[in-house]
Amino acid sequence: MESPLPPLLNFLLPLIIAAVLHHSAAATSYPKEALPTKSGYLKVNSTGSIIFYTFYEAQNSHNTSISQTPILIWLQGGPGCSSMIANLFELGPWLVNQDLSLEPNPGSWNRIFGLLFLDNPIGTGFSISASFQEIPKNQHDVAKHLFTAIKKFVALDLSFKTRPIYITGESYAGKYLPALGYYILKKNAFLPSENIVNLAGVAIGNGLTDPESQVSTHAVNAYNLGLINEKQKTLLEKIQLEAVGFVKSGKWSEATDARNRVLKTLTNMTGLATLYDFRRLIPYEDDLVAKFLNNVEIKKALGVNESLVFEICGDVVGKALHDDVMKSVKYMVEFLVKNTKVLLYQGQCDLRDGVVSTLAWVKKMKWEEIDEYLEAERKIWRVDGKIAGYVQKWKSLSHVVVLNAGHLVPTDQSLNSQAMIEDWVLEKGLFAAETIEEMHGTFRGFI
Repeated sequence: MESPLPPLLNFLLPLIIAAVLHHSAAATSYPKEALPTKSGYLKVNSTGSIIFYTFYEAQNSHNTSISQTPILIWLQGGPGCSSMIANLFELGPWLVNQDLSLEPNPGSWNRIFGLLFLDNPIGTGFSISASFQEIPKNQHDVAKHLFTAIKKFVALDLSFKTRPIYITGESYAGKYLPALGYYILKKNAFLPSENIVNLAGVAIGNGLTDPESQVSTHAVNAYNLGLINEKQKTLLEKIQLEAVGFVKSGKWSEATDARNRVLKTLTNMTGLATLYDFRRLIPYEDDLVAKFLNNVEIKKALGVNESLVFEICGDVVGKALHDDVMKSVKYMVEFLVKNTKVLLYQGQCDLRDGVVSTLAWVKKMKWEEIDEYLEAERKIWRVDGKIAGYVQKWKSLSHVVVLNAGHLVPTDQSLNSQAMIEDWVLEKGLFAAETIEEMHGTFRGFI
């Protein structure tokens, strides 16, 4: 389905919701005002594989016409985790409560931007794959499907064609986003101007991007935080080297398995509830999203088949991309930073894909400006007068450390994450160009 919710459904929805609330023991509710602006499916091939989407128009247009209001596209990680996690647990306009009701999110990323969530790849969340064989096994095929889906989404409304698009996401999207951005820019070069995807920037949160570099950081990071001792550090480093060895010999499945052993060993050594945030006594409670979305009437309201069983993260897609996990997309980021603007941000307390993990590959980037970036001042970032983290920026590359946040930055620091993405898109505050050299580099970088 490639259209807004049917008018009849909009008319009947209040009655449907009332009936659900009256007859259901759970407090599952979908207020009419919380419905997406558009929701449904986008075909990605001729055999029937489709990507599920939900789109929320900007609550305010920031003094610009709707035809110029940016659209943020969000991709979840996994591989195989639904972007409805971000929609209902992180940065969407409505968040699910413990009693499965919804409440407005003051830190929503659609305050002044349009916000599109895509369940990617096919087979993830509410997206449907015609067969296991059609689920992408590499980042090129992931990007190809996404490019098709985005083109079809843009075709749904005339105003979408002129709006700048920013692709965003977290975790394994640290691979999806560079691959998609790279694919878009390469395809745009051969398309007439009226058919291009209007890519304006890429924002990666707590991303897995260059796994060989990143897997090598876990032992020293945990040791410096006081979470393991010298003996444990040595053991963990041994397993890390095994993963790196498999990468170098092209044994991708074995490399993925070795990385999993690193993370499992670190969890066992530390006894932490989750590596996604070393402060947490219990993991993130994103299972609330699955409980909410498996309500039959909620599925109907979103335009999905009521017989579909929604899973937060599916093993099928993880299996399909098993050999892809340890393959690097750093070269794609190097291409992007020369041709558009890039934001890398991490929650301070993430042990899986956190600050040290990201900086390990950033400093090795093949980019003519990398030395200037590494020498750039790291500035204290404040929101409403309170320290929110740190920003280091040079021309098209920005890096943000978000204080008191783990892997799901918008969940942990809702308003600060909102301020971060808005300032970065609009090039305000610490993201504004400050020197003639930097301004020149920024303009030169855009295609």
